[in-house]
Amino acid sequence: MTDATPTAAPAGSAAPDYDTMTRDIADVPAVEVITTVAVHLLSAAAVNLGLDKPDSEHKDLDEARKLITALAGLVTASATEISSFHAAPLRDGLKSLQLAFREASIVPDEPGQGPGEKFTGPVYA
Repeated sequence: MTDATPTAAPAGSAAPDYDTMTRDIADVPAVEVITTVAVHLLSAAAVNLGLDKPDSEHKDLDEARKLITALAGLVTASATEISSFHAAPLRDGLKSLQLAFREASIVPDEPGQGPGEKFTGPVYA
């Protein structure tokens, strides 16, 4: 286990004030935490689908499936709590990832069996 205490500042410089550099997690609204996590899941899934660049060396459909399913669960469960203003763009991004997954798959899943579709229902183009 590593020591989480900050290291000493270089000689001649003031030590950073970590209290002003960070926010207490209690001060962060739930909608911000949820949308931040959702954006991280969206980004990671996109990279694992190879959407970050042509001929991506990071393509891994198994990892993408897990991330998309987690995102679908989060978006579906939190949609009523975060309002449609925040949920709608997340749903759009989720659907885009689900369609990209279907397109990237050599043998596409049956409708309703794709990543996250147990939470969202079948996704069609």
